Amino acid sequence: MESRDDVSSGEGDHEVPEELSELDRELAGVERRVERRIDPGGIAFGVTLAMLVLVVSLVLPWTGNAQGWEILAGSQTFGALPRLFTFTSLGFGLVIGSLALATRWWALAWLAAVGCGISVVNGVWAIWSRQTGVLTGGTGPAAGMVLAVVAMVVLTACWARIAGRRG
Repeated sequence: MESRDDVSSGEGDHEVPEELSELDRELAGVERRVERRIDPGGIAFGVTLAMLVLVVSLVLPWTGNAQGWEILAGSQTFGALPRLFTFTSLGFGLVIGSLALATRWWALAWLAAVGCGISVVNGVWAIWSRQTGVLTGGTGPAAGMVLAVVAMVVLTACWARIAGRRG
């Protein structure tokens, strides 16, 4: 009969079969992949609609007669802030947001949430810059710029909710 010392020291233990060790490693890998993923659920519809509104805002006037895509392309210049807003809104709102929806990676969802929040600040500054320009004979913000800021606020809220639900 084995003594307690033999059992507790592992001398009486049996070897784990190689197949089970391999299965354990595979399951650990699956667990890590699942932990890094998100499930946007019904909020994905809101994200998609806000992205569509953002794209539509690019063909609307942003200031004066200049459309959003013209400010993005640099063919119309109204200072650095409106152009910066076009880059951040499209970069975070469309590119990073689309990648986050397609890959369902949690890190991309958080990047989209934070980046969209930064873009909201840029958008508010862009509107402010156009309002202060009116005093010196410039054109004020138009519907496209305001609509883009509203779309970015919605995207920020949606992405924060999606990324925060993970765990």
